[in-house]
Amino acid sequence: MPELLLELFSEEIPARFQRRAAEDLKKAVTNALVDAGLVYEGARAFVTPRRLALTVTGLPARSPDKREEKKGPKVGAPQPAIDGFLRAAGLSSIDQAKIESDSKKGDFYIAQIEKPGADAATLLSAILPKILTDFSWAKSMHWGSGSFNWVRPLRAITATFGQENEDPVVIPFASNELTSGQTTFGHRFLAPDAIKVRRFDDYVTALERAKVVLDLDRRKEIIKADADNLAFAQGLSVIADENLLEEVAGLVEWPVVMMGSFDPEFLKLPEEVIIATIRINQKCFCLRDATGKLAPNFIITANTIASDGGAVITAGNERVIRARLSDAAFFYQGDLTTPLEHGLPKLEDTVFHAKLGTQFARVERIVKLAGDIAPMVGADVERAKRAAMLAKADLTTGMVGEFPELQGLMGRYYAIAQGEPADIANAVELHYKPLGPTDKVPTDPTAIAVALADKLDLLTGFWAIDEKPTGSRDPFALRRAALGVIRIIAENGLRFPLQVEPDLLSFFHDRLKGTLRDAGARHDLVDAVISTDSDDILEIIERVTALSELLSSDDGVNLLAGYRRAANILAAEEKKFNLTYNGAVDQGLLRLTEETDLAFVVDAVHAAVSAHVGRNDYKGAMAELATLRGPVDAFFTAVMVNDDDSMVRVNRLNLLSRLRETMHLVADFSKVAG
Repeated sequence: MPELLLELFSEEIPARFQRRAAEDLKKAVTNALVDAGLVYEGARAFVTPRRLALTVTGLPARSPDKREEKKGPKVGAPQPAIDGFLRAAGLSSIDQAKIESDSKKGDFYIAQIEKPGADAATLLSAILPKILTDFSWAKSMHWGSGSFNWVRPLRAITATFGQENEDPVVIPFASNELTSGQTTFGHRFLAPDAIKVRRFDDYVTALERAKVVLDLDRRKEIIKADADNLAFAQGLSVIADENLLEEVAGLVEWPVVMMGSFDPEFLKLPEEVIIATIRINQKCFCLRDATGKLAPNFIITANTIASDGGAVITAGNERVIRARLSDAAFFYQGDLTTPLEHGLPKLEDTVFHAKLGTQFARVERIVKLAGDIAPMVGADVERAKRAAMLAKADLTTGMVGEFPELQGLMGRYYAIAQGEPADIANAVELHYKPLGPTDKVPTDPTAIAVALADKLDLLTGFWAIDEKPTGSRDPFALRRAALGVIRIIAENGLRFPLQVEPDLLSFFHDRLKGTLRDAGARHDLVDAVISTDSDDILEIIERVTALSELLSSDDGVNLLAGYRRAANILAAEEKKFNLTYNGAVDQGLLRLTEETDLAFVVDAVHAAVSAHVGRNDYKGAMAELATLRGPVDAFFTAVMVNDDDSMVRVNRLNLLSRLRETMHLVADFSKVAG
């Protein structure tokens, strides 16, 4: 079957846009093909710094013929209705329509409309230019006299279509001032001549000969393997950096790996500073020696085969890195001469948010909040307040000004250098964490107090000014802050009631539900234990865990069935009489052994469950509930709730209400599915 090859050749596409663009192109083309009736077998998208490419295999030569039926008016309908039907169906006479009968609606007209298929090439010539016009980039530009937008100036379009053993045809269309053809170009420096393209296989082969590796993931594999081998030969190992690897692979079409070095004197700098300097400024990988220490070497990924073996390229990178590390050393030494707290006044000149004041005002709030939180998490109040005071001070340092991603970390280095206790220095770094689901969580009490204070101040502040996340928009990372609070509380086993407004508490509930579901908890069990005023994260987690264990046992399953039966009876009777049964159970009205036994057991279990819940022992509470299984089963086997004697009936309903109340001490079982 025929194959489509599409290549959009342009000036350099920023690396951060490449993978998404390739997927977007594949999605746009394949969706349009299916909509046009061109069902395909497979599609693959590729990207290099100068091209987006797509191959679609197993396409039909033309779209299938279609037959549609269009229902018309009733037989005998007014002429205007008949005329409108004829126009819509493309008929010249009502005699061309069929008549069908419906037992309820009578006879009506049906038009059979034949829609012949179209050549795939014809359909593609209409589909492809529209896709280019509608294609969305995070940032785009237009050039020349046209209004066409693309991420960078588009230089050539290849669009071929045909069978495997035949010469393909060019899909004819124009975009901006370009006309589609079958000409592409190789590596900008190593093989810049034009290349005539037929179909995907010879296209890939021709590009390889022209020093272009089309597949982004293959370029990543080449870079990683060559870098590892080069490092291994020197007794070193490459520091893994997936984001940098993705970026570097998006900067080259023919990757060539080399190794450079820098003055070992720079190793006196914090290694994070060295790595950031080399990574951000030169897109190079750093290395470690056999002992795990940072080595005075780096890996360069060039986009050319140098005639001198890369000596000039390596020397150029070494020269730039030496200058950058000298700048970093200057910032670092300068920052060390100034105590952290001396930078605090500068925060008064830094606006955190127009409605929430300066960074200095925020620090004051965090200090107070950290002091309030400290006793609740086992931290010393004064040490927590000291750490909170210093937490944002490194924002005024030269190093963080140059590398904002090092905030917190540099604060820890400077705090240690000025003699701060280890827990305070660590809290300065860790108060931002966790930054994501795999990031570490603070475990030291001082760091916990400051981290919670930082995140809770952020959340309560933005809630107070009604700047809440909406849809996918969350510019202040409030979802991340809430998830951070949840992880800190949960992973440290903290009893920490969230004393926040109901709307913000509901926001925490939503984040916690997602976290628990991601961990495998049933959504109905989560809903069963969370009420609008549930403010203890750890308690919710423990209740869900205990409830899950209970309902995974036979006792739990049968008890749930008994609960549902009781709840249904109560609901029906309470609705009938518009009241709630919650009166005391009259022992004198208990006639049968089974109801007497249940009444006794329910009272005992109610007291035991209340005691377990008071000690936050939810497994114990669930175990007590499990003992109800037998008496409940026996009750419903032997007892007719709706007895003819109204007093007996009401007493039995009150007993079932007492059972419901007892089970609700740990969860709302009415929300449990199954």
